[in-house]
Amino acid sequence: MADIGVGILGGGYMGKAHAVAMSAVGAVFETKLRPRLEMVCASSPASAEKYRAAFGFRRATANWQDLVNDPAVEAIVIATPQALHREIAEAAFALGKPVLCEKPMGATLEDSIAMTEAAERTGCINMVAYNYIRTPASQYARKLIAEGEIGDVTWFRGEHTEDFLADPNAPATWRTEGDANGTVGDLAPHMVNAALALIGPIERVIAEVECVHETRPGGKVTNDDHAQMMVRFANGVMGQMYFSRISTGRKMGYAYEVTGTKGAIRFDQEDQNAIWLYRMDDPEAERGFRKILTGPAHPDYLPFCQGPGHGTGYQDQIIIEARDFLKAIETGQPVWPTFRDGLEVKRILEAAMVSSKTKSWQTL
Repeated sequence: MADIGVGILGGGYMGKAHAVAMSAVGAVFETKLRPRLEMVCASSPASAEKYRAAFGFRRATANWQDLVNDPAVEAIVIATPQALHREIAEAAFALGKPVLCEKPMGATLEDSIAMTEAAERTGCINMVAYNYIRTPASQYARKLIAEGEIGDVTWFRGEHTEDFLADPNAPATWRTEGDANGTVGDLAPHMVNAALALIGPIERVIAEVECVHETRPGGKVTNDDHAQMMVRFANGVMGQMYFSRISTGRKMGYAYEVTGTKGAIRFDQEDQNAIWLYRMDDPEAERGFRKILTGPAHPDYLPFCQGPGHGTGYQDQIIIEARDFLKAIETGQPVWPTFRDGLEVKRILEAAMVSSKTKSWQTL
């Protein structure tokens, strides 16, 4: 085993999740590389010191350049606002340091292209943090589809729906400003990434993007509340997706249905430790969707728990993600999803925005 100095930029919601994951991943998966929480960066010296003390980092800084340039920081996790992603990633790659970047990669398509080019030009390990697709249930669903267990896929439906802005009287915040913080910028990337993982590349898209509550207490809303898309995958499969931050009653509605010629699969992140599977070759009297609880027989479950049905949680997804990042660094081999994969998500969503304005199909 060898230790590796990790620097995390951002100590808030996702910064904490990554810090906890890096602290736990060696024990959970017995990784050959053991992360050392070397430095955390936050927006002020006081908040950086607070995160250092709370999460167990050796040092803290309010200057991201100090973290990136420090020789003891050997791998970097970007969990800052999107506007800073490109500059930080390019600086890290210039020094030959691997980067795990929170989704979506850049604030703009141009940023995402530049980040991908920098990663590939330098040959540094790079990975985008799409955690939800890493649950044991979704990994198992992906395996069933790839192995043809539900036959040839004919249809896909996906959604990422939440209700944190369902109340029209909720005040305007940073979330209601700018496309990057709208529903297409914030929630949609997760489900588009899932669609690519489960079904494959998307060839065409047509979309409608809408702001429902154009004003809120404290200001005008400048981004979208919800959006719908129809897509045609490169393999001919038909699909549709819906994204919303005003979907009353939905808390973590990352859900999908996949229909095939021999069966079908349903999944809902609000019940993340189960998938629903239908097989056409079951006896007619027993034919129907069956609930399969995840357990040690499913991908990446056993390291957390030996009991089937006991379940994994949100933080465990981030620990699996950390394992994959460390594996990529250890072996020098890329692990999905790379920046190139993240760029494809950005391209699809950019095409969706153009489609909504032109009211036409867009070809990727």
